[in-house]
Amino acid sequence: MASAAANRYARALVDLVLAPNSPLKPADAVAQLRAVEQTFVSSPELRTALLTPAIQNSRKRAVMGRLIEQLGVSHLIRNFIYVVIDRRRVGIISEIREAFELLADERLGFVRAEVTSAETLDHKRSSEIESELSSLTGKRMRLHFTVDPALLGGVVARIGSRVYDGSLRGQLEQLRRQFTEEFAE
Repeated sequence: MASAAANRYARALVDLVLAPNSPLKPADAVAQLRAVEQTFVSSPELRTALLTPAIQNSRKRAVMGRLIEQLGVSHLIRNFIYVVIDRRRVGIISEIREAFELLADERLGFVRAEVTSAETLDHKRSSEIESELSSLTGKRMRLHFTVDPALLGGVVARIGSRVYDGSLRGQLEQLRRQFTEEFAE
């Protein structure tokens, strides 16, 4: 869960990206934020330099400006990163990105779901699951897929606190409970 500070920065960025005259699409903003985050996370030297208070913000901005230019990041995201640097919030860039994605999805009417399957699903099956969950909830879905061989077969979908268990393991567990209840009587 994102901190209050991360949520404030994310909310401000969502407001900018979703503004009617914004030059940046939400999906592009997410991709660019992920690229900047990945650059920060993957380089211990960069992370140390950006987190060190002894290094002037102007030098941090210069370094990030060159990296951001190589990544092809928009001016909007670049300026946002500069504000994050100036406010010494670079350490929570992952939280900010995560909060941004959640808030943008929420404002655009998407609901997030975690879908776990016994094996990797092909595009057709993934689309079928998305369609089914959309019809169940009445909302557009943003799915995140994971694989858990312990399910044996089928899928489990989690939307918020609600779980839809269509796994073979879940069905076997339900049968076990039924048999246990019947024999206990």
